[in-house]
Amino acid sequence: MSTSSTGVSARPASSRAGDTTINQRLRSYFASDAARTAQVALGVIWLLDGGLQFQALMYSHAFPRSLVFNAAGQPAWIHDSVIWGAKLANGNLTVFNTLFALAQVSIGFGLLYRPTVKPALVASFAWAFMVWWFGEAFGMLFMGTAQPLTGAPGGVILYALVGLLVWPNGRPGGLLGVRGARTMWAALWLVMAYLWLLAASSSPNAIHDAITAAPSGMGWLHSLQNGAADIARGNGLVLALVFAALSAVIGIGVGINRRAPDLLLLSVIINLIFWLVGQGLGGLFAGGATDPNSGPLFILLAYVMAQLVPLQPVASP
Repeated sequence: MSTSSTGVSARPASSRAGDTTINQRLRSYFASDAARTAQVALGVIWLLDGGLQFQALMYSHAFPRSLVFNAAGQPAWIHDSVIWGAKLANGNLTVFNTLFALAQVSIGFGLLYRPTVKPALVASFAWAFMVWWFGEAFGMLFMGTAQPLTGAPGGVILYALVGLLVWPNGRPGGLLGVRGARTMWAALWLVMAYLWLLAASSSPNAIHDAITAAPSGMGWLHSLQNGAADIARGNGLVLALVFAALSAVIGIGVGINRRAPDLLLLSVIINLIFWLVGQGLGGLFAGGATDPNSGPLFILLAYVMAQLVPLQPVASP
């Protein structure tokens, strides 16, 4: 019996060709270009969110209680609306939570299936705004307690921002265009720079306390967070000033397209650090998480922006 030099029979050429054809078809459908790749990634994250919403904890009164917790200390109009939403969900938690989960799963599958990308994105804009309001209380922005380290200005609003950029209209930057995308990025990071200067992030032990309160669920992550918390102890102001400056540079630099690739890479590194030590991987391994928090969405947003920085805005006719 003859064998190949490695001792394993060679695969038929037709089989290898078939594998190549399947891979090409999958790539063409799910990753034909950067925008489509981002649509699919966004869809997968929506599916993850929907799956997490099906957790048993979400069918308990702990879910509406978490909404009520976000209402404390908010301006009256936010407080009352969030309390109303929590009471509504609590009235028939099984029905409402199932609908919440199915809505997110539907958006996810809609983004994976090419013919339904636009309706899925429209639904994601509406759903993201609703969750940002009733689920995240606008990321605590109106309380002055929002911390970029722990996910401010709110992970769910980033779903909508990514969706605007990957809208399938054949135009770089989707609905915003190249100039609009850069302006949005600059505004987002300047808001984060401002949030770093607030007492919630800049007091001596603010960063230390945020890290120690972050979820973990894994021994190595807990050890990493403890080490980061020790470094941050008493150094909150210095670290906040550093991150505020970095945020401003990242926002303005990409906004005016100066050293944008380097700054986008820096934004990815910073958000990986935040996702690990400040967000505990979104609490995915600690139980009770409803989403992966803002870290992965910032990274996905940076990926989309990286495709736009070489381009020049198209002048209006």
